[in-house]
Amino acid sequence: MAEFFVQHELAILRWLHILAMVYWLGGEWGVFQTSYKVVNPALPLEERRRHMDTAYRIDILARTGIISLLPLGLHMGYLWGFWGDRGAGVGAELLPIMWGIYALWFAVTWGAFATRGKPIWSLLSGIEDWTRYLLIPALLVAGISSLFGFGPFLAGAGMGWYAAKITTFGALLVIGVILRLIMHEWQKLFPVLAQGPNPEAEVKLKRSIALGRSVAYLYWIGIAATAFFGAVKPF
Repeated sequence: MAEFFVQHELAILRWLHILAMVYWLGGEWGVFQTSYKVVNPALPLEERRRHMDTAYRIDILARTGIISLLPLGLHMGYLWGFWGDRGAGVGAELLPIMWGIYALWFAVTWGAFATRGKPIWSLLSGIEDWTRYLLIPALLVAGISSLFGFGPFLAGAGMGWYAAKITTFGALLVIGVILRLIMHEWQKLFPVLAQGPNPEAEVKLKRSIALGRSVAYLYWIGIAATAFFGAVKPF
């Protein structure tokens, strides 16, 4: 099995990368459609809760896809020679560290999903949020710096698409944070609605979903652009 992976390492990583992108894009569409039911005041509160739970169950696959794309892309970037030196073994020691960090990230993401509604959820969800706050500037700086020739990724003739993909991925995480904050707001507002009709809470729900739908279109355009860079490699 190990020999098979070594022989087909790049092809397997590419396959997993495609799957992660599919779950990301498809999951976001599912959450978008479910949101119409979550904020519909004409529906009984219990039914709206069920739709919110469905949204979280769909969203976890999208989030898993998002966090998986980065280590898969960086690993492929190493094999392609965008960073490190595969021939000399330079940078290879960073790969297991990267995958170890990913394993922790994965555990926190799924832990937050599994414990929603429990006291520990706030801690795990907060940690998950902070991973974005730290990662977004790192990706944007690394991507833009590389496009201008300062590294850490090579971006010469025919290679700029990789740094561009890193940059757009970082920008997409910004939109992802906005959508996460919207879902956090839903979780806070539903206990308020459970106490009885609350026009103010309903207005907040409508306002949050209006913002979410606006940025969702930018999200899909950005995801398509990121996939285009990886598939077409235009520069």
